[in-house]
Amino acid sequence: MAQTHLGKSIAQLSVLIQSGSLDPVALVEESLDAIRSHQDQAIFTRLLETRAKEEATASSKRLREGRSRGLLDGIPVAWKDLFAIAGLPTTAGSIVLADAEPASEDADVVKALHAAGMIAVGRVNMSEFAFSGLGLNPHYGTPLNPLATDVARIPGGSSSGSAVAVAAGLVPVSIGTDTGGSVRIPSAFNGLVGYKASRGRYSMAGVFPLATSLDSLGPLCRSVQDAIWVDAAMRGRFAPEVERAEPGGLSIVVPTNVVMDDAENGVLAAFEATLARLSGAGVKIRHAAFPAFDRLFQVMAEHGSLVTAEAFALHHRRLAGPEAEAMDRRVVARTRLGEKITLVGYLETLKVREQLIKEVAATLGPNEFIAYPTVAHVAPALAPLEADDELFVKINGRTLRNTAIGNFLDWCGVTLPAGTAEAGMPVGFLLSALKNHDERLLGAALALEETAAKDP
Repeated sequence: MAQTHLGKSIAQLSVLIQSGSLDPVALVEESLDAIRSHQDQAIFTRLLETRAKEEATASSKRLREGRSRGLLDGIPVAWKDLFAIAGLPTTAGSIVLADAEPASEDADVVKALHAAGMIAVGRVNMSEFAFSGLGLNPHYGTPLNPLATDVARIPGGSSSGSAVAVAAGLVPVSIGTDTGGSVRIPSAFNGLVGYKASRGRYSMAGVFPLATSLDSLGPLCRSVQDAIWVDAAMRGRFAPEVERAEPGGLSIVVPTNVVMDDAENGVLAAFEATLARLSGAGVKIRHAAFPAFDRLFQVMAEHGSLVTAEAFALHHRRLAGPEAEAMDRRVVARTRLGEKITLVGYLETLKVREQLIKEVAATLGPNEFIAYPTVAHVAPALAPLEADDELFVKINGRTLRNTAIGNFLDWCGVTLPAGTAEAGMPVGFLLSALKNHDERLLGAALALEETAAKDP
């Protein structure tokens, strides 16, 4: 039986490639074959077979000649369907953009990972226009959570295909976007590491937007080490600048308001067990209320959310024309809510946002992180959400609640696998830090990852 390399991390594959034990061409062929034969054909929206094989051949030649571009040379990567790929229209999970003008060049971050030697194997599915935390897509199908053993469960969104492609072992990493949780939610639901970088850490050139005041990027992968390597390459660095922290030197603040509301018992149990293990490893933990959390949801209830206002501004012409009939009805309904948001309300929300960012920063110690469950529930069943739009709206809001706090307050964050809960589904442990503290965050996540993942 032929050896399979599917399901391995970037770090595991890199050792094999750099040592000459695994040829990038063979790895890419294995990945493409697995994608084509996989029972779930809703994961990828497009394979980049010709490009992938050309890049793999070039990588193989470099390695044979001793000219490796580094640890990522020859590693396959999938791209969420809103990163520009030269020669193709950027469809953003929608059929209304199928005939859009092809991109003249790759997005900047696609170029960056190409320069690091990574192999672009395809584009992956997503919530249409990235406007849902659940991952349903009526046009290309909804990728199913591969860890569900009882009923078909959602993948999480909006980077749905990104998470499922990695969790199913088709690629070791996929790059997603995160405006309200779209990297961290699907990562948590699929038992992966998901890193939402600080907004502005990477170039957004060539990335189809949702809400520019909130949009950020990041990898969905199998380990924090993998995320660190990809992060460096996305910024054009040859080597990471992250130092592993010592657990005994870390301090975590656990919020006592909002984030635990309506949480499933299994999620709470897994989270508390994780805290206990971290405390046993020497991590200092304190609990505190964050009035800013209540205030930010109050201001959104009063004036409307930033993401809805900016999504409507982006799509208002599309919604007024015939294209709206070809869009996901749930995306249309949510986006149209932005028409009711006034300029005064929008500017007031931005003003309050800046105040709350400063308020929270002032309450944290210089070396403190914030931690709480990534999502207050495990991945729910798919069928009820497809059948009931009112339930869809309710669960979408609940799913996005915890992660959206970090986007509003402009944090960076990493979700770590932290045990399982209802139906044996994964729970995510979200570790966050203030904006531009990414190196500290990644160093802390690296130190805590193994302890967080241990079974109680």
